[in-house]
Amino acid sequence: MNVLLVGQGYVGLPVSMAAVSAGFHVTGFDTDPAKTDLLTGGGSHVEDIPSATVRAALDSGRYRAVSNPAEVDGFDVAVITVPTPLTDGAPDLGAVEAAAAMVGGMLKTGGLVVLESTTWPGTTTEVVGPILEARSGLRAGIDFHLGYSPERIDPGNRTWRLENTPKVVGGIDQRSTDAVAAFYGAFVETVVPVGSTEVAELTKLLENTFRHVNIALVNELAMFAHDLDIDIGDAVTAAATKPFGFMSFRPGPGVGGHCLPIDPTYLSWRVRRRLGTSFRFVELANDVNDHMPDYVVRRIQSGLNDRELPVRGRNVLLCGLAYKADTSDARETPTRAIVAGLLSLGAQVTLADPHVPFEQFPDGVATIDGDAAALTDAASAADAVVVLVPHSDFRLGDVVAAAPWVLDCTSAAPNAANVERL
Repeated sequence: MNVLLVGQGYVGLPVSMAAVSAGFHVTGFDTDPAKTDLLTGGGSHVEDIPSATVRAALDSGRYRAVSNPAEVDGFDVAVITVPTPLTDGAPDLGAVEAAAAMVGGMLKTGGLVVLESTTWPGTTTEVVGPILEARSGLRAGIDFHLGYSPERIDPGNRTWRLENTPKVVGGIDQRSTDAVAAFYGAFVETVVPVGSTEVAELTKLLENTFRHVNIALVNELAMFAHDLDIDIGDAVTAAATKPFGFMSFRPGPGVGGHCLPIDPTYLSWRVRRRLGTSFRFVELANDVNDHMPDYVVRRIQSGLNDRELPVRGRNVLLCGLAYKADTSDARETPTRAIVAGLLSLGAQVTLADPHVPFEQFPDGVATIDGDAAALTDAASAADAVVVLVPHSDFRLGDVVAAAPWVLDCTSAAPNAANVERL
């Protein structure tokens, strides 16, 4: 069976490799020729997929990466895993529409098309389906199968991987649902069929909105707890001993990645557009989490003031640029806003990260890669050290021992007299 994977990023490449391992012949398409050239040469840009895995897929003869649609030979199954960003606060489905148009031009009777990109409920039937029909001249549910399956890739997670994370699938009819379930069932241990593509689409947004709202709750509590001189971390730890009715979330410097800063807004936009009302929980969570980087900058400024140090001219070391630990994924990272806020106050900023390329950040900042000795030396020379992402490469014990003052935004640094929690 021939599979076309449209998009070879954090979602598309893992699905491609899993499909190859299941015996499918996979063509990985991406509009970025630099990415496909790297893959064709046996390299990987996704940390969860070692280059050795890509090379093995190439050597099997069942995988190739292309950036020219003319190089696609056709498919039995097409999976669309392209970005769905926000543009001016509204969902931007341009990449999904372009992918659907390309796939529709190659679609044959009996084919299966699956959308994995996170989007608002109704996208599969109202956007993708009509494009596929217009381009192919075929009818969804009659001539070809159409479904949706939300991605659940968690970069850097060594426990829950694609193959052992339950896969939700939904089709526009029962035959489509069965076809989607059969495809993913070849390489995912547990498949969870639902009654429609809309349910599958809403499932993804529910998962991320749940996290977004609860992170906003604990972030706002952290701000109040600090003013009340209460340790929010201790309170969360104590609450987590309750064996029912509570799920532990920790405060942080903001939210990043695609899932939390963007996905809940897709749901809020759909509710407002379709029903004419606001989704107040999402909008409030957006407000709280969007302002956390500003709060971090204020805490840095306040901490320096307490030590009779003006923020202007002070050396502030920021540890961690990605949006989560042990990954190079810096999409929507709150670190960018924190860097901008510190620079606007005249601080001298030093960035440290062993995974994220520094060219993604503005000029005028010093940088340190993952070298532990260099990080310890930088901590010793800094006026303030801020832990934003707890990469396992960081020896936080050594950093704390060397630093004059540490603002820990992750609850990961060891307890010490010079450590202040968010």
